[in-house]
Amino acid sequence: MAFSVRETSDRILGAARVLGPELVTLRDSLVRILAEDVRSPIELPPWDNSSMDGYAVRAADVAEARAGHPVLLRVLETVRAGQRPTRALSEATAIRVMTGAPVPNGADSVIRVEDTDGGESMVAIRDPRDAHRNIRPRGEDLRVGAVAIDGGALIGPAQLGVLASVGCVTVPVIRRPRVAVLASGDELVDVDRFDEVKRGDRIISSNSYTIRAAAEAAGAEVIDLGIVPDEPDEYRTRIERAKGCDILVTCGGVSVGAFDFTKDVLRSLGAEQQLWRVSMRPGAPLGFGALGDMLWLGLPGNPVSAMVTFELFGRPLIRKMRGEKRLFRRAIDVRIDDAITLAAPLTHFMRAIVHWEDDRPIARLTGPQGSGLLTSMARANALLVIPPEREHIEPGELARAILLGDDAATSDRFYV
Repeated sequence: MAFSVRETSDRILGAARVLGPELVTLRDSLVRILAEDVRSPIELPPWDNSSMDGYAVRAADVAEARAGHPVLLRVLETVRAGQRPTRALSEATAIRVMTGAPVPNGADSVIRVEDTDGGESMVAIRDPRDAHRNIRPRGEDLRVGAVAIDGGALIGPAQLGVLASVGCVTVPVIRRPRVAVLASGDELVDVDRFDEVKRGDRIISSNSYTIRAAAEAAGAEVIDLGIVPDEPDEYRTRIERAKGCDILVTCGGVSVGAFDFTKDVLRSLGAEQQLWRVSMRPGAPLGFGALGDMLWLGLPGNPVSAMVTFELFGRPLIRKMRGEKRLFRRAIDVRIDDAITLAAPLTHFMRAIVHWEDDRPIARLTGPQGSGLLTSMARANALLVIPPEREHIEPGELARAILLGDDAATSDRFYV
């Protein structure tokens, strides 16, 4: 029985669990998922401070300042960021402060330096527009005990800065899934045996590179099990090396060929097998199940089929297990440049290039769509999703496109 694409996704994600927490150093927490709320042990900022270079004053002392009629104030001292004032303001006095410096007691305003003569012992205030302004109050950003970053947040540069600001030397994050990747096939070799490829005897196991890279890009820790020949005993030995991993991803051996041993080997090891086929192209032969606590995702052997099925099912699976809330790539409506005719009533995922004309997304196919044409995937920045009921599409019609990576969402124009 072949499942729909949505049914397949629901089954796979329904079997996944979010992994437990671990502690990592602050610098190693980038692009990880925070495992729990982090609360601030301090107030931020820790003191009233100046938001610009200027002079801390009392608003009442500068109210009469006008162009051509400045107010003169005695400068008590200069305070840089990292220093503290040693004196409080009194009537008709000022303290010169730099951005970030603590504001002295008695001050309620910081006059920007541009509205003064910049004096060091006496200062002429020319404009009172900054009265009651330019002071960042203590605790404006965070109070003691307030949540600095919510659990479940993806830690980016800004979140990393906040965690540093509240003293997180180590950070509780969701553990990364350990993903074992295994390619199978007598015909496959690694790149160090390229001479055999040039002779026409073997082909490179591109899946060993694409799927490993895709798993790492999704946030997994990858264990490379290499390439296994079409021998059940050797296949079983390699799979047993994946013990302790969260996900086993196999490439090839999930179809109905005489040497497709994956199903039998997994069954002999006690695996629970939940599905074997999906109503889609490319990538109809797809396996999924569980071997003890380890989930198994069996990808087709054809390079494009492997990448497309991993994109649709493997990437969201890894993202869910590592604690992500947004599991899927964004899909948008695009206008099609090409005429498309499909023979089979399946959900098709066609490699396409999305570009923008007058801020409208336009898509064209990368060329021939054979499942062995890996260059078509390398050129693509999107997958066109053509549902089973649409057998023919004319140029100019709309379709949905799943954007891959940043390419389709970035521009060579500066829009500001």
